[in-house]
Amino acid sequence: MENLIRLKPEFANLDAIYELLKSSGYECSKEYDVWEQRTDTSGQMAHCIVLKKNGMHAVKLFFVNENTVKINHIIPNKLMNAYFGNSAKAHKNMLELLGGSIKRALLKGAQQKAFEELERAVAKAC
Repeated sequence: MENLIRLKPEFANLDAIYELLKSSGYECSKEYDVWEQRTDTSGQMAHCIVLKKNGMHAVKLFFVNENTVKINHIIPNKLMNAYFGNSAKAHKNMLELLGGSIKRALLKGAQQKAFEELERAVAKAC
């Protein structure tokens, strides 16, 4: 689940978006992007804005160009992400493939609903 949102010119950096989303009613933080391990232009780990609904549902925002942010659904809790997040392994055994399919089927509805709710909060704010 992801989407691109075009921003108004006054929200051209993560700090401006962070200040705006702090009053959204959801827990908001500026963190390193440990979910994708993206790097910035200086080779350091890139920052993103994390908007949390609860320990299982959140979205992260990061810039794809100067006026567009990409929103992805994430599991903000590191332990829960280890169990219920997407596996980054290149080769998976049969149990991992089967378990991943079951997890996706069970969590899809709740994740989609939470993503849409948080996406509306971001779109309304920006």
